[in-house]
Amino acid sequence: MIKKVDHVAIVVKNLDDSIKVFEQLFNLKPSKIETVPEQGVKAALFPIGKECELELLQPIDTESGIAKFLEAKGEGIHHICLEVDDVDKELQTLEAKGARLIDKKGRYGLAGRIGFIHPKSVMGTLIELAQKTGDSHH
Repeated sequence: MIKKVDHVAIVVKNLDDSIKVFEQLFNLKPSKIETVPEQGVKAALFPIGKECELELLQPIDTESGIAKFLEAKGEGIHHICLEVDDVDKELQTLEAKGARLIDKKGRYGLAGRIGFIHPKSVMGTLIELAQKTGDSHH
């Protein structure tokens, strides 16, 4: 079951410069800046109210999906993340309903245990599902 929009992710060329833009324009401060080698990104999370975040993603690996997105489309919205109770269960349910998945099982991500649904199943929009965990590395 979908609980809420967890975050909206934006691909950027330069994370430090982009953080400054969000600080100057919107008076937002990142709550977390982290490198996620498994996904080939350096990311910053900005809390928006109590329920949602903006995630800025800078590719650090030229072969990553984020790097290819930036090369093909330039900076902009990359995905919308929806919080769920159980990522694995939701992915199985979606696949049974005919959705094309990028991940058949959840894996580690900055938002917790995550899984992606292919944009071709959702009107060209990449959707991430995230399950909040105490220790999101497992």
